[in-house]
Amino acid sequence: MRHPEDYVEDVLTVVESVPPGRVTTYGAVARAVGVFGPRRVGNVMAEHGGGVPWWRVVRADGSLPPSHDGRAREAYELEGTPLRPSGAVDMVSAFVEPDPPAPGPAH
Repeated sequence: MRHPEDYVEDVLTVVESVPPGRVTTYGAVARAVGVFGPRRVGNVMAEHGGGVPWWRVVRADGSLPPSHDGRAREAYELEGTPLRPSGAVDMVSAFVEPDPPAPGPAH
């Protein structure tokens, strides 16, 4: 059985793989990691996501929690992330399905 910290590392690795100007969803990260769901991914991002491009993980409708909006918008503009007139990410143009993380050693 893998260590719980491996799950955190897998989530962060998947998030780091999302290219600039593109986004993925909490659910897509959960699918890529292969265990748990979007809420658990959100928890990992809230606790440990400050060092990765957290703005590249959005809700399925392309929105972010209001507390992230200003900083994320700056990052979207710098990276050229497609946005809808509403300010949400244009998921048709920007979404990427992330690849699973490389398997790590078992603990």
